[in-house]
Amino acid sequence: MFGWEFPPHILGGLGTASFGLTKGIVENGDMDITFVIPKPWGDEPKEYAKIIGANTTPVVWRDVNWDHVQSRIGNVMDPQLYYDLRNHIYSDFNYLHTNDLGCIEFSGRYPDNLLEELNNYSIVAGVIARTVDFDVIHSHDWLTYPAGIHAKQVTGKPFVIHVHATDFDRSRGNVNPTVFAIEKDGMNFADHIITVSNLTRRTVIEKYGIDPSKVSTVHNAVEPLSEEYLNVTVPPKHDKVVTFLGRITMQKGPEYFVEAAAQVLQKVKNVQFVMAGGGDMMEKMIRLAARRGIAERFHFAGFLKGKQVYEMLKASDVFIMPSVSEPFGISPLEAMQMGVPSIISKQSGCAEILNNVIKVDYWDIDAMANAIYSIITYPAMYRELSEHGLAEVDQIRWKYAGKKCIDIYKRLIH
Repeated sequence: MFGWEFPPHILGGLGTASFGLTKGIVENGDMDITFVIPKPWGDEPKEYAKIIGANTTPVVWRDVNWDHVQSRIGNVMDPQLYYDLRNHIYSDFNYLHTNDLGCIEFSGRYPDNLLEELNNYSIVAGVIARTVDFDVIHSHDWLTYPAGIHAKQVTGKPFVIHVHATDFDRSRGNVNPTVFAIEKDGMNFADHIITVSNLTRRTVIEKYGIDPSKVSTVHNAVEPLSEEYLNVTVPPKHDKVVTFLGRITMQKGPEYFVEAAAQVLQKVKNVQFVMAGGGDMMEKMIRLAARRGIAERFHFAGFLKGKQVYEMLKASDVFIMPSVSEPFGISPLEAMQMGVPSIISKQSGCAEILNNVIKVDYWDIDAMANAIYSIITYPAMYRELSEHGLAEVDQIRWKYAGKKCIDIYKRLIH
């Protein structure tokens, strides 16, 4: 597997989904996964996959001894693997900027020179593909498609791409031609394409011109929560809390949440609205909340991770995801696991599989405000959504998604 994120160092839903699927696949038995990421930190969970860092894979020969390798990268990689990889450098990459181990540095994030990192990642993939033994290549999201293509060209092994989102989702249709070309290339080279929803499957078929027989939907899922997360404690509160949790970007529809909040606050005063996350629209949303005169009832919590997410959810009475175009959307499932009634946009992939939520069009601020008002005002409605939502989400497991992926692998291998 080629990915860009892996817990605990995640920047969004991609890392959560990549880990969930990896664990789900392994739980089905008889599977051995090597997971490549740009930059491991050493504290990644190791029981489900062997992690290889692109930043610890040599592309230029360096005459270095075992102790030096151990001291430099021993916390993230077995030195023996470094030497095995070094034996498979396949070209002269001296023109690249490399460190004392002959490795390319990666940020492990989404830097300004992202396309350069993506290209370097695909160079590294050639060394890894020549070294590691595997049956199937599985690339998560567009950043890793060139790496997967390279591995397929080197080995001839079946190549699966996993479309977690397309640029049509991220840009509201204002597509970046470079990104589109990388996505289209990945889809053309892939032996099979997995999409996270039927919504995304239709985009792949219609916007990228892909044969429908080559595209399967495997919906995302969630892991049963640990006692630590289920039993988080939060301070007592006097007001109702309505939460938006996600990137504050165009795709996620944050402005519709602010406008709905303004409508609700015209009717009731004992409500606090929280926008948790970071993104390029944050300042704009701060100004919008101020313009609507709701700043003292509207809070920006910043990026939350791990336990913080579940503390926020535990404190919430309503969760809302007003995404304009959401390939799937795991956060409502996480909210439902905490018993929080959820409102989601009809334009989200998870709307295909969730029943015990309220679904509205992302642009319908009136419907959104009415839904929020109803949940915080009528205890019976709150209880119904909370209890039935919890029962429903308990059946949506990564193990079942993993089984569907394994079936696809087996078809390709045989």
